Amino acid sequence: CGVAPAAYAHGGVSVEDDTCIMTIGPYRAHFTGYQPGVRASQEFCEDIPVVAKSIIVLDFISNPLRDMAVDFRIVRDVNEIGVTATYADLGNAGDIEQATVFYRAPERFPRGSVDVGLTFDQPGQFIGILTATDDKTDSRREYVSVFPFSVGVTDWWSRLKWIVLAIAIGASLYLWSSRSPKEPKAAT
Repeated sequence: CGVAPAAYAHGGVSVEDDTCIMTIGPYRAHFTGYQPGVRASQEFCEDIPVVAKSIIVLDFISNPLRDMAVDFRIVRDVNEIGVTATYADLGNAGDIEQATVFYRAPERFPRGSVDVGLTFDQPGQFIGILTATDDKTDSRREYVSVFPFSVGVTDWWSRLKWIVLAIAIGASLYLWSSRSPKEPKAAT
């Protein structure tokens, strides 16, 4: 039985209608994360806010995923690829295995929901890899979704850029106003 080439597109968490939707080849799943010990019932779907026990839930939107063997892996972003990561960027199977911090072996989820409990022990950049294998056909096709995320990392630039922009505009206006010609005083 030959293995068809896998579809290695950057699936990740999309920004179409719902930022929590991820693509796995032609299929879709909903990604939700929780940190009940520190964030109560607050949900997230991209970066994990703090270093703590986390629960990740994947709900299959596309029914064919329920019949496929699905595995889930999280690797540390050792190559500092960031948000543009693709499966090809992760190296060979040995590189991926060496960077793995969590792995759930392939299984079928006929109810269409996968939940994973894990504890991150330090902040950093990570990459999730979800592989769905359609092994009920002769082609044995694999679909891979790669989604980069961070844990406990504060993006200071997104918070400070508006302050920096306001200071730059204020400084520009000050310099512009100080260069404008002064009107001469009227003689008395």
